[in-house]
Amino acid sequence: MSEIRAFPAIRYATIPAGRDLSTRLAPPYDVLDGEDKRALLERDPRNFVKIDLPHVPPKGAGPEEAYAAASRQLNAWLADGTLVRDAEPAVYVYHQHYQHAGTKYVRKMFFARLRLEPFGTGSVFPHERTFGGPKEDRLCLTKATGANLSPIFGLYQDAGNRVAQRLEQALGAEPLAIGTLDGVENRIWAVADSATIDEVAGFVRAKATYIADGHHRYSTGMMYRDWLIGQEGALPDDHPANFVLCVFCAMEDPGLLILPTHRVLPGVAVAADMFEADERVEVLPLEAGNPEEVVRQLEPLGPQAVAVYIANGRGYFALRPRQRGILDDLEPDRSAAWRALGLAFLHAYLLDRTVTPKLCSATSPAVRYVKSAAAAIGEADQTNGTAFLMQATTMEELRGVCEASDLMPQKSTYFYPKLASGLVINPLTQ
Repeated sequence: MSEIRAFPAIRYATIPAGRDLSTRLAPPYDVLDGEDKRALLERDPRNFVKIDLPHVPPKGAGPEEAYAAASRQLNAWLADGTLVRDAEPAVYVYHQHYQHAGTKYVRKMFFARLRLEPFGTGSVFPHERTFGGPKEDRLCLTKATGANLSPIFGLYQDAGNRVAQRLEQALGAEPLAIGTLDGVENRIWAVADSATIDEVAGFVRAKATYIADGHHRYSTGMMYRDWLIGQEGALPDDHPANFVLCVFCAMEDPGLLILPTHRVLPGVAVAADMFEADERVEVLPLEAGNPEEVVRQLEPLGPQAVAVYIANGRGYFALRPRQRGILDDLEPDRSAAWRALGLAFLHAYLLDRTVTPKLCSATSPAVRYVKSAAAAIGEADQTNGTAFLMQATTMEELRGVCEASDLMPQKSTYFYPKLASGLVINPLTQ
């Protein structure tokens, strides 16, 4: 079962300073570089990035003093009233209002603590394969501050959106805080009503939680808990370090948007004639044009169709399997839902079994992961390589793979928009 708890958040004071936190919110730390950090702090010296990104780049542990400075800054902001700690536990309802491709959306979520457990042993599961990635930076920061500064993003099934509707019944007329970041309006409310919290926790308890984003932060939470046990001995069952800060969203939420992540092979030129003799693959022409328009041409070709761009304006074509079960005999240990993915067709067949042996001397090529189709085309041109433009993973595909206890390929999902950092902090001390 997925066990969630309310908590007394540390957050920016909004009385009497005002509810608008636009200048103090920051994008997730792992998408920022040193110049991004400087720009945020020039706009507002009390921007959250000052404590959330003490070391750049956050690929490994930085100097001890960087984390000590983040801890001192957190404590100084608590002392001078920039930050406050709420007096009573709450869940924090979180809405994001945004537009994409001319359509308006509202993504409805909530912050709570999620009990830590090893992946796959209970009710918490990763949804895709992840890169190893060092966790030392986040562990050093957690040790120094004694807090989760940024959340993981968890998905649960709720076809009737019961949780969002129940939480909305408990909202005040005005949000606790608002803030616009990168064109997305973020709003939060604190819900401290015990009856509401118990009802939401009871509903989520029966559900699995799938980690949509923040796999490394989840693992860091487990590492911190184990480190603390080594320092202090066994922890009480309700100790905050047994939990991690999580933003929860229903898989069926109308505002939950998944965008594709495209692939680029630098320096590798993939031509259509490589596949023309392959009885399992169909090569189809595509009209040249705006890269996003090219992606839209894939939908009528089926969910496994992939667009291929040959560098320097040499055109597009599409590849798709002639039979949906193309991977059944090649990947028998994977679930049927996994084998039906367009990304599985790309990686397990096109790249692993055609491109790698024919063009790369049986050595797997470097793969660049790019969110924008136009940017993928640009990288292919710059590197004289090939871009593979993908269709977005659907929620039905993600749910099918998760329910089969399988994992999506790396970089299968780009949940848009990103969560804002700086709305709430989860203290890990009692």
